[in-house]
Amino acid sequence: MDYEQSHRRLVSGQSSGICASLLRVLLRIASFVYSVIVRLRNFLYSKGWLKAHRVDAAVICVGNITVGGTGKTPLVVWLCRQIPSRCNCAILTRGYKATQDSKSYADEPAMLAESCSQARIIVNPDRLAGAAEAIRSFGAEVLIMDDGFQHRRLARDLDIIAIDATQPFGYGKMLPAGLLREPVTSLERADAVVITRCDQIDEDQLAELEEELRAINPDMVVAKSIHAAASIEYFDLPVIPAKGEIQCVDEKMDSRFRGNDSVEQLKGKRIFAFCGIGNPDAFLNTIRALGAELVGSKIYDDHYHYTDSCLGEISEQAGKLEADLILTTEKDWTKLISNFKSQISDFISSIPFACLTVEIQFLTGREELKSLIESTIASRIPGT
Repeated sequence: MDYEQSHRRLVSGQSSGICASLLRVLLRIASFVYSVIVRLRNFLYSKGWLKAHRVDAAVICVGNITVGGTGKTPLVVWLCRQIPSRCNCAILTRGYKATQDSKSYADEPAMLAESCSQARIIVNPDRLAGAAEAIRSFGAEVLIMDDGFQHRRLARDLDIIAIDATQPFGYGKMLPAGLLREPVTSLERADAVVITRCDQIDEDQLAELEEELRAINPDMVVAKSIHAAASIEYFDLPVIPAKGEIQCVDEKMDSRFRGNDSVEQLKGKRIFAFCGIGNPDAFLNTIRALGAELVGSKIYDDHYHYTDSCLGEISEQAGKLEADLILTTEKDWTKLISNFKSQISDFISSIPFACLTVEIQFLTGREELKSLIESTIASRIPGT
């Protein structure tokens, strides 16, 4: 099992034994130190002793308060599509495990680049410097800060927080004893919360979660959403198990090898799934909910850097389990397709590879959220 999944089992209490108990004690000590640092930093910003810098553009932040997959990227894609076409828009991302070379994007920036063609993607861990670049080089008027709730040096006009309904508060503890990046009370500075994956908990749990959120900040908009499976996209790319890293691929390969299918086609099929995302259980649950038979899976750490040999191993396992299809997430496949070898002629497996695309669908709060976005942009950009 990879490190992140082992850590999740440890902090959730699933791992048992003396060693696990001792490790949890050590993690709580480290968590206390981390908590003091985060609270002090937030206090200094709230008092103005640490300065948040404003830029000449509307800044909308989409973030979270926990590590792991909260479903933030589909929310960023939806938000980008709400920006008026007459406004120059840029997405600021830290590009975790990426380089500044646009052909070497990590998974999330690559997915954003494909899904948000109307926006510039600025990869820079320093969001303030990234904002300055977007404004100077591209005349950006609206900046969407991806995963920036904790990056307080860049002042924002609107903070939207994604909360995963299946694990909203990171086991109630700060890192590394839990999954919280900062205290739950930090939601007091949020303007809106979007609860994701609402279909994966029961109605009573959802109502209780909404009540908790409104108790923390009664003034923020609370929207509920699901990640709806949109399509199956097939990529008939050959895979050869070999040592070494995956090389950069010609961007034209993406469209050349793609074909779409309805998610209804998964019903009754034997699926082998693999992914490297923060919340793999949500992906696996979605596959089961579509009526497929999940015969096996391979879980990697979030933002995992795949190699040819990884895909060869996946193909081999899927073959032994007599799977009909090897399925991954759009985030994983976008990363694979942007880093694949362009000179491969033989496919090692007769089992096709595909990705499951998802899109955010709102159950409640969509119009309130849109109104908030529109008023934010109008207040910063005259005439919109």
